[in-house]
Amino acid sequence: MITLTESIIKKIIIHLLKGEDYRIEIISLINAEFLQYAIDFFRKIVDAKLNNRAVSTDWYADEFLDPRLSSDELTIHSGLNKKTISNMYNSARREIVIEATKQHYEHLYQVINSLVEQGSDIDITLTIKFRGCSVDLNVNESLIVINSLAVKRAELRGGAWSTAGKRIEKILMLVLCKLYAVSEQYYEYRGTSSEGREVDFYLIGRDKKRYLCEVKLMGKGNPESADAVVARDSDIFVADKLSDLNKQQLRQRGVRWVELRSENGYRKIEEIFKELQVPFSPPAQDIEHLLTAVFTEIF
Repeated sequence: MITLTESIIKKIIIHLLKGEDYRIEIISLINAEFLQYAIDFFRKIVDAKLNNRAVSTDWYADEFLDPRLSSDELTIHSGLNKKTISNMYNSARREIVIEATKQHYEHLYQVINSLVEQGSDIDITLTIKFRGCSVDLNVNESLIVINSLAVKRAELRGGAWSTAGKRIEKILMLVLCKLYAVSEQYYEYRGTSSEGREVDFYLIGRDKKRYLCEVKLMGKGNPESADAVVARDSDIFVADKLSDLNKQQLRQRGVRWVELRSENGYRKIEEIFKELQVPFSPPAQDIEHLLTAVFTEIF
């Protein structure tokens, strides 16, 4: 599971408030995590193949589908992920994971063998060298390893974007309130509960009415995220980018919105503060200096 450090969270928020694309921070994190995983995986492969010298031994299955390994390791090594297993078997209990990964690996092995036989004019040899030791993987073994790495990359990618959304979205509202010197009595920030319930953020007007805020770091033209606002009956929607259709839909539903990537994007929150009668003080033009103090207070 990818973890967003405090430093990365700060960088992403700065990008968002400056109307810049924040995705490079997430992509860089995915790349770093994946490359480290690949290096560690290759080290294990060298050890595993050297420990299983018998030609007839399926060393990969023996070492990488060992039931003593964790469920997460088994799923990746077999070329699956836990969500797929859960969807297929309506459960991701350990005993189901062990059986599912075994079955999938056997099926994958058969598919690869069939492909290799059909395309006998193609040969792949993956050579891995580590501390003076060297092992060669034939085409079958190479494709199994490549497939496992592809699954791991996809898992890291999905986890990173999901984590970014959960960690950044409500902190961003808190940062905006502090940049505009909104008193704590005019907003409510609920942290994640022990049950993992989604964090909620409310603005509170002078009349004590509470307004639910929804933040989505969505790309342009993503109607699903806009629909989620309606499902949660949100009053305010803050997004990275919004299409003209998104904006039209939000206006029709009476939802106030802020598009961060537009010109002076985050400053549209001032109109919302005024309309909802939330007392505030506009920040100076240069917000980077103010953000240093805000981040110190939040983190």
